[in-house]
Amino acid sequence: MGKIGEFLKKKQITLSPKTYFIDALGAMAFGLFASLLIGTIFGTLGDKTGVAFFTTIATYAKAATGPALGVSIAFALKAPQLVLLSTVAVGVAGNELGGPVGAFVSAVIATELGKLVSKETRVDILVTPGVTIITGVVAAQLIGPGVSAFMTGFGNLVKTATEMQPFAMGILVSALIGVALTLPISSAAICIMLGLDGLAGGAATAGCCAQMIGFAVLSFKENGVGGLLAQGLGTSMLQMGNIVKNPKIWIAPTLTSMITGPIATVVFRMQNIPTGSGMGTCGLVGPIGVLTAMGAAPWYQTWGAILLVCFLLPAALTYVFGMGLRKIGWIGEGDLKLNV
Repeated sequence: MGKIGEFLKKKQITLSPKTYFIDALGAMAFGLFASLLIGTIFGTLGDKTGVAFFTTIATYAKAATGPALGVSIAFALKAPQLVLLSTVAVGVAGNELGGPVGAFVSAVIATELGKLVSKETRVDILVTPGVTIITGVVAAQLIGPGVSAFMTGFGNLVKTATEMQPFAMGILVSALIGVALTLPISSAAICIMLGLDGLAGGAATAGCCAQMIGFAVLSFKENGVGGLLAQGLGTSMLQMGNIVKNPKIWIAPTLTSMITGPIATVVFRMQNIPTGSGMGTCGLVGPIGVLTAMGAAPWYQTWGAILLVCFLLPAALTYVFGMGLRKIGWIGEGDLKLNV
Protein backbone atom coordinates (compact mmCIF):
# COMPACT_ATOMS: atom_id res chain seq x y z
CA MET A 1 0.00 0.00 0.00
CA GLY A 2 2.94 2.27 0.75
CA LYS A 3 4.41 1.77 -2.70
CA ILE A 4 1.07 2.55 -4.34
CA GLY A 5 0.80 5.73 -2.29
CA GLU A 6 4.32 6.78 -3.26
CA PHE A 7 3.59 6.11 -6.93
CA LEU A 8 0.39 8.16 -6.84
CA LYS A 9 2.22 10.97 -5.06
CA LYS A 10 4.92 10.92 -7.74
CA LYS A 11 2.22 11.16 -10.38
CA GLN A 12 0.53 14.04 -8.48
CA ILE A 13 -2.68 12.05 -8.10
CA THR A 14 -4.60 12.97 -4.96
CA LEU A 15 -7.75 10.94 -4.42
CA SER A 16 -9.85 13.38 -2.40
CA PRO A 17 -13.19 15.20 -2.68
CA LYS A 18 -11.33 18.53 -2.59
CA THR A 19 -9.30 17.62 -5.66
CA TYR A 20 -12.30 16.76 -7.80
CA PHE A 21 -15.22 18.74 -6.40
CA ILE A 22 -13.41 21.96 -5.47
CA ASP A 23 -10.22 22.20 -7.54
CA ALA A 24 -11.43 20.51 -10.74
CA LEU A 25 -14.99 21.82 -10.55
CA GLY A 26 -13.71 25.32 -9.80
CA ALA A 27 -11.36 25.17 -12.79
CA MET A 28 -14.26 23.96 -14.91
CA ALA A 29 -15.94 27.32 -14.25
CA PHE A 30 -13.00 29.08 -15.90
CA GLY A 31 -13.31 26.79 -18.90
CA LEU A 32 -17.00 27.62 -19.12
CA PHE A 33 -16.32 31.34 -18.80
CA ALA A 34 -13.68 31.26 -21.53
CA SER A 35 -16.05 29.59 -23.98
CA LEU A 36 -19.77 29.13 -23.34
CA LEU A 37 -20.30 32.08 -21.00
CA ILE A 38 -18.35 34.65 -22.97
CA GLY A 39 -20.02 33.30 -26.09
CA THR A 40 -23.41 33.86 -24.49
CA ILE A 41 -22.47 37.46 -23.70
CA PHE A 42 -21.41 38.14 -27.29
CA GLY A 43 -24.51 36.35 -28.55
CA THR A 44 -26.73 38.64 -26.51
CA LEU A 45 -24.80 41.68 -27.74
CA GLY A 46 -25.30 40.49 -31.30
CA ASP A 47 -29.03 40.01 -30.77
CA LYS A 48 -29.51 43.40 -29.11
CA THR A 49 -27.27 45.47 -31.40
CA GLY A 50 -27.67 43.62 -34.68
CA VAL A 51 -23.87 43.55 -35.13
CA ALA A 52 -23.11 40.33 -37.01
CA PHE A 53 -19.48 40.19 -35.79
CA PHE A 54 -20.65 39.65 -32.20
CA THR A 55 -22.74 36.69 -33.36
CA THR A 56 -19.75 35.26 -35.20
CA ILE A 57 -17.60 35.50 -32.07
CA ALA A 58 -20.38 33.82 -30.07
CA THR A 59 -20.54 30.91 -32.50
CA TYR A 60 -16.81 30.18 -32.30
CA ALA A 61 -16.62 30.70 -28.53
CA LYS A 62 -19.50 28.33 -27.82
CA ALA A 63 -18.02 25.74 -30.19
CA ALA A 64 -14.89 25.68 -28.01
CA THR A 65 -16.80 24.67 -24.86
CA GLY A 66 -15.76 21.00 -24.88
CA PRO A 67 -12.03 21.62 -25.42
CA ALA A 68 -12.02 24.45 -22.86
CA LEU A 69 -13.62 22.19 -20.26
CA GLY A 70 -11.19 19.35 -20.90
CA VAL A 71 -8.08 21.54 -20.72
CA SER A 72 -9.22 23.54 -17.67
CA ILE A 73 -9.96 20.39 -15.66
CA ALA A 74 -6.69 18.72 -16.69
CA PHE A 75 -4.77 21.87 -15.77
CA ALA A 76 -6.36 21.89 -12.30
CA LEU A 77 -5.33 18.25 -11.85
CA LYS A 78 -1.71 19.15 -12.70
CA ALA A 79 -1.59 17.12 -15.89
CA PRO A 80 1.68 16.78 -17.83
CA GLN A 81 1.79 18.47 -21.21
CA LEU A 82 0.79 15.49 -23.36
CA VAL A 83 -2.11 14.63 -21.06
CA LEU A 84 -3.23 18.25 -20.96
CA LEU A 85 -3.32 18.58 -24.74
CA SER A 86 -5.01 15.21 -25.18
CA THR A 87 -7.95 16.31 -23.06
CA VAL A 88 -8.97 18.63 -25.90
CA ALA A 89 -10.39 15.60 -27.70
CA VAL A 90 -11.80 14.19 -24.45
CA GLY A 91 -13.60 17.44 -23.74
CA VAL A 92 -15.19 17.41 -27.19
CA ALA A 93 -16.45 13.85 -26.73
CA GLY A 94 -17.62 14.42 -23.16
CA ASN A 95 -19.49 17.61 -23.97
CA GLU A 96 -21.17 16.20 -27.06
CA LEU A 97 -22.23 12.93 -25.41
CA GLY A 98 -23.08 14.17 -21.92
CA GLY A 99 -22.97 17.96 -21.85
CA PRO A 100 -20.77 19.81 -19.33
CA VAL A 101 -21.22 17.08 -16.71
CA GLY A 102 -20.11 14.49 -19.26
CA ALA A 103 -17.06 16.58 -20.07
CA PHE A 104 -16.27 16.86 -16.36
CA VAL A 105 -16.50 13.12 -15.66
CA SER A 106 -14.62 12.03 -18.77
CA ALA A 107 -11.89 14.66 -18.35
CA VAL A 108 -11.25 13.70 -14.72
CA ILE A 109 -11.00 9.99 -15.54
CA ALA A 110 -8.87 10.52 -18.65
CA THR A 111 -6.52 12.94 -16.92
CA GLU A 112 -5.83 10.72 -13.93
CA LEU A 113 -5.29 7.60 -16.06
CA GLY A 114 -3.16 9.57 -18.49
CA LYS A 115 -1.01 10.78 -15.60
CA LEU A 116 -0.50 7.17 -14.47
CA VAL A 117 1.19 6.15 -17.75
CA SER A 118 2.86 9.47 -18.52
CA LYS A 119 6.63 9.04 -19.11
CA GLU A 120 6.49 5.38 -18.07
CA THR A 121 7.42 3.99 -21.51
CA ARG A 122 9.90 4.75 -24.29
CA VAL A 123 7.01 5.48 -26.64
CA ASP A 124 5.40 8.06 -24.37
CA ILE A 125 4.47 10.21 -27.38
CA LEU A 126 2.02 7.46 -28.41
CA VAL A 127 1.05 5.79 -25.14
CA THR A 128 0.14 8.86 -23.09
CA PRO A 129 -2.22 10.59 -25.57
CA GLY A 130 -3.56 7.17 -26.62
CA VAL A 131 -4.49 6.15 -23.09
CA THR A 132 -5.84 9.61 -22.25
CA ILE A 133 -8.07 9.88 -25.31
CA ILE A 134 -9.26 6.26 -25.33
CA THR A 135 -10.23 6.22 -21.65
CA GLY A 136 -11.81 9.66 -21.92
CA VAL A 137 -13.94 8.78 -24.92
CA VAL A 138 -14.98 5.45 -23.38
CA ALA A 139 -15.95 7.24 -20.17
CA ALA A 140 -17.88 9.82 -22.18
CA GLN A 141 -19.80 7.05 -23.96
CA LEU A 142 -20.50 4.89 -20.92
CA ILE A 143 -20.96 7.39 -18.10
CA GLY A 144 -21.64 10.81 -19.64
CA PRO A 145 -25.20 10.32 -20.91
CA GLY A 146 -26.42 8.66 -17.68
CA VAL A 147 -24.92 11.25 -15.35
CA SER A 148 -26.13 14.05 -17.59
CA ALA A 149 -29.66 12.57 -17.64
CA PHE A 150 -29.67 12.41 -13.84
CA MET A 151 -28.54 16.02 -13.49
CA THR A 152 -31.07 17.14 -16.09
CA GLY A 153 -33.85 15.23 -14.32
CA PHE A 154 -32.94 16.73 -10.97
CA GLY A 155 -32.76 20.18 -12.55
CA ASN A 156 -36.22 19.70 -14.08
CA LEU A 157 -37.54 18.70 -10.65
CA VAL A 158 -36.18 21.91 -9.13
CA LYS A 159 -37.62 24.00 -11.98
CA THR A 160 -41.05 22.35 -11.73
CA ALA A 161 -41.11 22.80 -7.96
CA THR A 162 -40.20 26.47 -8.39
CA GLU A 163 -43.05 26.97 -10.85
CA MET A 164 -45.50 25.30 -8.44
CA GLN A 165 -44.19 26.92 -5.25
CA PRO A 166 -42.39 30.10 -6.34
CA PHE A 167 -42.31 31.68 -2.86
CA ALA A 168 -40.86 28.74 -0.89
CA MET A 169 -38.59 27.54 -3.68
CA GLY A 170 -37.51 31.12 -4.34
CA ILE A 171 -36.14 31.24 -0.80
CA LEU A 172 -34.54 27.78 -0.97
CA VAL A 173 -32.92 28.02 -4.42
CA SER A 174 -31.70 31.57 -3.84
CA ALA A 175 -30.09 30.73 -0.51
CA LEU A 176 -28.47 27.46 -1.62
CA ILE A 177 -27.04 28.67 -4.94
CA GLY A 178 -25.91 31.91 -3.32
CA VAL A 179 -24.03 29.95 -0.67
CA ALA A 180 -22.53 27.72 -3.38
CA LEU A 181 -21.27 30.82 -5.20
CA THR A 182 -19.32 31.98 -2.15
CA LEU A 183 -17.99 28.52 -1.31
CA PRO A 184 -14.85 27.36 -3.18
CA ILE A 185 -16.99 25.41 -5.66
CA SER A 186 -18.59 26.55 -8.89
CA SER A 187 -22.20 27.70 -8.72
CA ALA A 188 -21.98 28.44 -12.46
CA ALA A 189 -20.99 24.86 -13.23
CA ILE A 190 -23.74 23.52 -10.94
CA CYS A 191 -26.44 25.63 -12.62
CA ILE A 192 -25.25 24.70 -16.11
CA MET A 193 -25.08 21.00 -15.18
CA LEU A 194 -28.62 21.18 -13.79
CA GLY A 195 -29.84 23.25 -16.73
CA LEU A 196 -31.28 25.73 -14.24
CA ASP A 197 -33.33 28.26 -16.19
CA GLY A 198 -36.72 29.94 -15.98
CA LEU A 199 -37.93 30.99 -12.53
CA ALA A 200 -35.44 28.69 -10.82
CA GLY A 201 -32.67 30.39 -12.77
CA GLY A 202 -34.02 33.75 -11.64
CA ALA A 203 -34.00 32.65 -7.99
CA ALA A 204 -30.44 31.36 -8.36
CA THR A 205 -29.41 34.69 -9.85
CA ALA A 206 -30.99 36.54 -6.94
CA GLY A 207 -29.01 34.46 -4.46
CA CYS A 208 -25.72 34.95 -6.28
CA CYS A 209 -26.24 38.70 -6.60
CA ALA A 210 -27.15 38.92 -2.91
CA GLN A 211 -23.82 37.36 -1.98
CA MET A 212 -21.67 39.36 -4.39
CA ILE A 213 -23.24 42.80 -4.08
CA GLY A 214 -23.98 42.12 -0.42
CA PHE A 215 -20.39 41.35 0.56
CA ALA A 216 -19.12 44.18 -1.66
CA VAL A 217 -21.25 46.74 0.21
CA LEU A 218 -20.89 45.10 3.63
CA SER A 219 -17.09 45.24 3.42
CA PHE A 220 -16.77 48.66 1.77
CA LYS A 221 -15.56 50.16 5.05
CA GLU A 222 -12.63 47.74 5.14
CA ASN A 223 -11.85 47.33 1.44
CA GLY A 224 -12.90 50.54 -0.33
CA VAL A 225 -13.63 50.82 -4.05
CA GLY A 226 -11.15 48.09 -4.99
CA GLY A 227 -12.90 45.57 -2.78
CA LEU A 228 -16.29 46.77 -3.98
CA LEU A 229 -15.38 46.02 -7.60
CA ALA A 230 -13.46 42.81 -6.83
CA GLN A 231 -16.45 41.30 -5.06
CA GLY A 232 -19.31 43.02 -6.88
CA LEU A 233 -18.05 42.24 -10.38
CA GLY A 234 -15.65 39.42 -9.49
CA THR A 235 -16.60 36.96 -6.78
CA SER A 236 -17.69 36.88 -3.14
CA MET A 237 -15.48 33.80 -2.79
CA LEU A 238 -12.77 36.28 -1.79
CA GLN A 239 -14.44 36.39 1.63
CA MET A 240 -14.12 32.64 2.22
CA GLY A 241 -11.05 33.01 4.41
CA ASN A 242 -12.83 35.57 6.58
CA ILE A 243 -15.94 33.35 6.78
CA VAL A 244 -13.82 30.52 8.17
CA LYS A 245 -12.56 32.88 10.87
CA ASN A 246 -15.99 34.35 11.64
CA PRO A 247 -18.96 32.55 10.02
CA LYS A 248 -21.34 35.24 11.33
CA ILE A 249 -20.28 37.62 8.54
CA TRP A 250 -22.17 35.29 6.18
CA ILE A 251 -25.51 35.97 7.89
CA ALA A 252 -26.29 39.33 6.25
CA PRO A 253 -25.93 38.37 2.56
CA THR A 254 -27.60 35.00 3.15
CA LEU A 255 -30.62 36.61 4.83
CA THR A 256 -30.74 39.04 1.93
CA SER A 257 -30.83 36.17 -0.56
CA MET A 258 -33.78 34.66 1.30
CA ILE A 259 -35.68 37.92 0.72
CA THR A 260 -34.64 38.73 -2.83
CA GLY A 261 -35.24 35.14 -3.99
CA PRO A 262 -39.03 35.17 -3.58
CA ILE A 263 -39.18 38.79 -4.77
CA ALA A 264 -37.54 37.59 -7.98
CA THR A 265 -39.89 34.63 -8.44
CA VAL A 266 -43.20 36.06 -7.18
CA VAL A 267 -43.04 39.80 -7.85
CA PHE A 268 -40.97 40.10 -11.01
CA ARG A 269 -41.22 36.52 -12.34
CA MET A 270 -37.52 36.94 -13.08
CA GLN A 271 -35.97 34.32 -15.32
CA ASN A 272 -32.47 33.46 -16.47
CA ILE A 273 -30.67 31.02 -18.73
CA PRO A 274 -28.44 28.23 -17.32
CA THR A 275 -25.22 29.99 -18.36
CA GLY A 276 -26.20 33.10 -16.39
CA SER A 277 -28.12 31.79 -13.40
CA GLY A 278 -25.08 30.81 -11.33
CA MET A 279 -22.88 33.80 -12.17
CA GLY A 280 -24.54 36.64 -10.29
CA THR A 281 -23.04 40.00 -11.19
CA CYS A 282 -19.66 38.49 -12.16
CA GLY A 283 -18.79 40.26 -15.38
CA LEU A 284 -22.49 41.22 -15.51
CA VAL A 285 -23.19 37.73 -16.89
CA GLY A 286 -26.23 37.25 -14.62
CA PRO A 287 -28.02 40.46 -15.66
CA ILE A 288 -27.16 39.81 -19.32
CA GLY A 289 -28.69 36.34 -18.94
CA VAL A 290 -31.85 37.90 -17.50
CA LEU A 291 -32.07 40.18 -20.53
CA THR A 292 -31.78 37.15 -22.79
CA ALA A 293 -34.31 35.03 -20.90
CA MET A 294 -36.89 37.80 -20.45
CA GLY A 295 -36.74 39.19 -23.97
CA ALA A 296 -40.51 38.86 -24.41
CA ALA A 297 -41.40 40.48 -21.08
CA PRO A 298 -42.26 44.19 -20.74
CA TRP A 299 -39.15 46.34 -20.46
CA TYR A 300 -40.12 47.69 -17.04
CA GLN A 301 -40.50 44.16 -15.67
CA THR A 302 -37.11 43.08 -17.00
CA TRP A 303 -35.20 46.17 -15.96
CA GLY A 304 -37.04 46.40 -12.65
CA ALA A 305 -35.90 42.86 -11.87
CA ILE A 306 -32.31 43.58 -12.88
CA LEU A 307 -31.97 46.86 -11.01
CA LEU A 308 -33.81 45.88 -7.84
CA VAL A 309 -33.09 42.16 -7.44
CA CYS A 310 -29.55 42.15 -8.80
CA PHE A 311 -28.23 45.44 -7.42
CA LEU A 312 -30.29 47.79 -5.25
CA LEU A 313 -32.00 45.38 -2.85
CA PRO A 314 -28.87 43.29 -2.17
CA ALA A 315 -26.93 46.47 -1.41
CA ALA A 316 -29.59 48.03 0.82
CA LEU A 317 -30.69 44.92 2.71
CA THR A 318 -27.20 43.60 3.38
CA TYR A 319 -26.10 47.03 4.57
CA VAL A 320 -29.01 47.19 7.04
CA PHE A 321 -28.44 43.64 8.29
CA GLY A 322 -24.73 44.35 8.55
CA MET A 323 -25.32 47.43 10.68
CA GLY A 324 -27.33 45.33 13.11
CA LEU A 325 -24.67 42.62 13.24
CA ARG A 326 -21.94 45.18 13.86
CA LYS A 327 -24.01 46.78 16.59
CA ILE A 328 -24.40 43.53 18.53
CA GLY A 329 -20.75 42.66 18.03
CA TRP A 330 -21.14 39.73 15.65
CA ILE A 331 -19.07 41.54 13.03
CA GLY A 332 -15.94 43.12 14.42
CA GLU A 333 -13.34 45.55 13.17
CA GLY A 334 -11.38 44.03 10.29
CA ASP A 335 -13.52 40.89 10.02
CA LEU A 336 -14.23 41.60 6.34
CA LYS A 337 -10.77 42.83 5.36
CA LEU A 338 -9.49 41.19 2.17
CA ASN A 339 -5.83 40.18 1.96
CA VAL A 340 -5.55 40.78 -1.77
